[in-house]
Amino acid sequence: MQWLLQEFDDTRKLAEALDRLGISYTWHKVVPFVGELIPEPVVVDPDAVVMFGSYSLWRYAEAKGYRPGMFKLRPFVQEEVWHPYLLNGADALFMTLRDVPARLADDGSEWFLRPVDDSKEEPGNVKTVGEIIRMAKRVLVLDEDEIPQGSLRHDTLLMLTKPVRILREWRLWVVRGRVVTYSLYKDGSRVIHRREIGADALAFGQRMVDINPGYSQAYVIDICRTEEGLKLLETNCINSAGFYSADITKLAADIDGLVRD
Repeated sequence: MQWLLQEFDDTRKLAEALDRLGISYTWHKVVPFVGELIPEPVVVDPDAVVMFGSYSLWRYAEAKGYRPGMFKLRPFVQEEVWHPYLLNGADALFMTLRDVPARLADDGSEWFLRPVDDSKEEPGNVKTVGEIIRMAKRVLVLDEDEIPQGSLRHDTLLMLTKPVRILREWRLWVVRGRVVTYSLYKDGSRVIHRREIGADALAFGQRMVDINPGYSQAYVIDICRTEEGLKLLETNCINSAGFYSADITKLAADIDGLVRD
């Protein structure tokens, strides 16, 4: 597998893991608003290339025909088999950014908001209705061609759900239908990165993978413990998701092994 990396803190950690495994890689910068890579990769086999960095790299990977390239996912809220287990999504409101001012009444209530697509245009977070409307209006005053690539756009589809108290949150990394590593990343309101998980939470995560075979060769799935039990938070593109305290060496070895399947 040929590894193409865009430099971030997490990809530097990935590079260290690749060094330990004796796997070569190259560093590339992304030309802002254009998406081309500098230096341009010299690819031996486009069917054995994987990229790690910003989510927007998927456009470059698709344009060049790289496989696996970036593991782009279907929106998790559209996976019906997961609906009974979702913390956010089963009873969500869906609307485009342009519809927000007309559809939301500024009554002081709070909503958990995130784009439906795994695009990182806006991180999932809790906002008041007033904050959501102001955010939408800041974008809507811009012409579409003024909006940078990777930012919220007029037609960005948003998901809004009522906030729920979360006790603990974990990220699980999935390769070839198996959870290969994991990390705690939040304990209540505290951000804590530790390679630990409860046995029931790990079993729950693997069950979410098992009931949706073929979702993707590789992805991350975030789960949480609430007062009502374990829930599925979301899935994310493995190529651009934070590593927290995952076993990156094991993860890299498993992804590198995909080329032999």
